Amino acid sequence: MFFKDKIVWITGASSGIGEALAKAFAMQGAKLVLSARRMEELERVMKECNLSNENCLILPLDLQNLEDLETLTKTVIAKFSRIDILINNGGISQRSLATETAIEIDRKIMEINFFGQVALTKSVLPILLNQKAGHIVVVSSISGKFGFWLRSTYSASKHALHGFFDSLRLETEANGIKIIIAVPGKIQSNISVHALKSDGSKHNKMDDSHKQGMPAEQCATIILNAIKNNKEEILIGGGETKAVWLKRYFPKWFGMLIRKQAKE
Repeated sequence: MFFKDKIVWITGASSGIGEALAKAFAMQGAKLVLSARRMEELERVMKECNLSNENCLILPLDLQNLEDLETLTKTVIAKFSRIDILINNGGISQRSLATETAIEIDRKIMEINFFGQVALTKSVLPILLNQKAGHIVVVSSISGKFGFWLRSTYSASKHALHGFFDSLRLETEANGIKIIIAVPGKIQSNISVHALKSDGSKHNKMDDSHKQGMPAEQCATIILNAIKNNKEEILIGGGETKAVWLKRYFPKWFGMLIRKQAKE
């Protein structure tokens, strides 16, 4: 199997797409590093993956705290000696008007969704370059392709990921590094539940569009296939992904359509 004995580090591994990826990689025989803030949820995911301590490392990580990244990376190398695949999946969404959102909340979203991902990647990158091989997977969002109601800073953070990692791909591909940007649309997960409102409190509600979205397990399978096939960018989801092409080729129609979407 392609992923057998590969060392895969997944952030945001405690739920949603991250959890589904962990289970998919485990079924393929990979060895996992599971990171998120909630230790008990990471332990649950490890158990449900049927992994032993020999094949799995639980490594709690807060993407707002960038000071510990070097130590965490050394911990991974001490256990597994290498890193084959880094999945930058951790992040947080938003449900608030830009005019009502405190700048501290804007900074928090950018810190987690952009600077946290970049800092972790820079911590791991010297190892991948020394190996002259490795995959970096960035889980973006369809909001990284165009703005949407109540998503101003979330959308900005995802746009920023595209700019950074598209550039990084050009700079590192000659050294054997493969970078994939996954662009999910509506996926069944708790991302809307944990989204931040204007005052920093949680939205605490699953949007109807996410309830009806693609199962996270199907999304994970698509991402694994993209890694196998060395894709550079993949759109994942249902009919909502067509909006990306509509914006590119028929921007006026896109503008009319996006204004009619539910503000959730």
